[in-house]
Amino acid sequence: MRYRYIILLFCLYISVTGFAQELSTVSRKLTNNISETYHVLANDGITRQGIYQALYKKKTAIASGSYLGGKRVGIWHFYDSNGTVVQSFNFDKQLLLYEAPEDTTSNLHYFIDRTLDTAKTAVQKITKPVRIGGRYYGYVPYVALFRMPKRISESDFDYSNMKAVVELLVSPGGRLADYTVHLIYVPTAYAVDDITMNLKLPNPDDLVFVPATFNGEPIACRVMIECIINKNGTLDFAR
Repeated sequence: MRYRYIILLFCLYISVTGFAQELSTVSRKLTNNISETYHVLANDGITRQGIYQALYKKKTAIASGSYLGGKRVGIWHFYDSNGTVVQSFNFDKQLLLYEAPEDTTSNLHYFIDRTLDTAKTAVQKITKPVRIGGRYYGYVPYVALFRMPKRISESDFDYSNMKAVVELLVSPGGRLADYTVHLIYVPTAYAVDDITMNLKLPNPDDLVFVPATFNGEPIACRVMIECIINKNGTLDFAR
């Protein structure tokens, strides 16, 4: 019994000293409107540890959770720009706990390569792709990565008269298969340019989705994200 007690005290000591490691705080912008704050181990400046939070316009949480040794742990909550929970995910169990219904005001649109039989609508079931991180924070990496090409930034286009649509093709295997940004001149709906983005994303996890399904069968699906173009040539979600 005494031996077990000593082992327990040792484990508690390791746990306490592990969490007492000196941390540094990192704050940075992901887009013009979205920023994140997290902590890293001071001795390496890389490994994330402790509480994480992402904010919309510095006041509304769009993601909250914790890191341990550089990995997401426990239950994370993800919100839209109004602070409404859109998804909860348990990273310890790799389990989706909650996914809010999507309404018609969403700036995400989905397209599948299937012809629907209108006579059998009642028995046809379609599910959209699911991105861990929800329909707002989860899609930030694809919006934040874009920078206006030099050939356009040096032209006389007025960004206030343009919008962007980020198009993602999610394969039946739940992988990002194509990533394109369409630049559109709003007054005429004229496509200014279609820019193919590199699929070698900084975070490999951003290639992973839960695929769309049609009657239980995984299928390819295109996700279209409506965006605004900032004055500096970066993107943000359309409101």
